[in-house]
Amino acid sequence: MTARITFDFTGTSVLVTGGTSGIGHATATLFRDAGADVTVTGTKSAAADYGTDLAGMTYRHLQITDTDSVDALAQQFDTLDVLVNNAGANFPGGLDESQPDGFDASVAVNLTAPYRLTVGLYRALKASTATGGASVVNLASMSALRAVPLVPGYGAAKAGVICLTRNLAVKWADKGIRVNAVAPGVIDTPMTAPMQFAQQLVDAELAHVPLRRFGSVNEIAPTIAFLCTEHSSYTSGALFVVDGASDCV
Repeated sequence: MTARITFDFTGTSVLVTGGTSGIGHATATLFRDAGADVTVTGTKSAAADYGTDLAGMTYRHLQITDTDSVDALAQQFDTLDVLVNNAGANFPGGLDESQPDGFDASVAVNLTAPYRLTVGLYRALKASTATGGASVVNLASMSALRAVPLVPGYGAAKAGVICLTRNLAVKWADKGIRVNAVAPGVIDTPMTAPMQFAQQLVDAELAHVPLRRFGSVNEIAPTIAFLCTEHSSYTSGALFVVDGASDCV
């Protein structure tokens, strides 16, 4: 027995920030395989510098906290149908988020930068002729909904992402642009890989997850994609939690 959905994004232009690994790469791959014209961003000089499959995608270098880099990327698009704000990090630059400098750095990476890019792409998104309108999907986190004392800056930034999502959804409702957010639980990605070396951290996280496992990137990407289809044309300002029921305990 199978229970699967398929997507058709033929002719759709998509930008996925941080699309070279983790949730971003799974999302970019899904869009590419469904016929979309996909652009991904990364911090390295060229696509060849990555070990992941970026075939059939356009690669753009982006330093997410460099305002000039963000503005230059936004100016490259005359029309854009889908923006997935995925790029982000905890402990940016190895800084301790419990200290003011680390907190500020995390907010800059995870909230201020995606806001700047999204606003910079407003005209391109407004120019979209996609059925159901252009779609912005912001990656939030369960750390926005419950305390994770190890990463207070990351959690605060992701809470801001949720608030930002709702405000832009209202502001742009009559502009043909929908804005939603997805809050993954603990997903098996390069960002969470270091946790595997500290069993107490793994156990603490799994204690919040009734399904008793980390999620996979392929369990997040389809939710992002669905929010960008015409079947979601009445969905805007929403937060979709994909967390193994961790928000229930």
